[in-house]
Amino acid sequence: MPLTDKAARYFENRPYPPGPHGRGRKTMSPYKERLREKQRLRFQYHISEKQLRRAFDEADRGTGRTGHLLIEDLETRLDAVVLRAGFAKTIYQARQFVSHRHIQVNGARVDRPGFRVQPGDVITVTTRSRTMAPFRIVAETQPAGAPPPAYLDVDRGALVAVLSRRPSRPEIPVVCDEQLVVEYYAR
Repeated sequence: MPLTDKAARYFENRPYPPGPHGRGRKTMSPYKERLREKQRLRFQYHISEKQLRRAFDEADRGTGRTGHLLIEDLETRLDAVVLRAGFAKTIYQARQFVSHRHIQVNGARVDRPGFRVQPGDVITVTTRSRTMAPFRIVAETQPAGAPPPAYLDVDRGALVAVLSRRPSRPEIPVVCDEQLVVEYYAR
């Protein structure tokens, strides 16, 4: 952000900081591109490298496009379903709700964020936790962000969500070029 007119003109000519260390590398190496894309996917789901590698190996064994299967599998994690249903604002908050045992699947408490939700499973907030401020706000207000995806049936007032079917790649709101992730792990 230029502070003076002279600085504004300078940034028009040279859009990088002054000095010998100002200009960075112009092109990214192919390895760096693939690594960045893999890290982007990891951070969107807040999972470890080991968890992502295991999910990739599982998707690689399946039939179909490996990248699509990988993202579809990650989207059925319990913390991701809680986030997409609108019960949490961030993936971090969703993981905390699950690990602190505020979420039930088919009437049983589940405290593992990586639990895979199957089609037909009913995700609810425990009765004890419904009085907590974050869940009261969710139940009483309309969603501010995007509506829940088509593969989730959500009743915000009752704090209930049902995974009606497995998600498909086009309807998953993840910013990632999954082909680069597949190429990273295929090396």
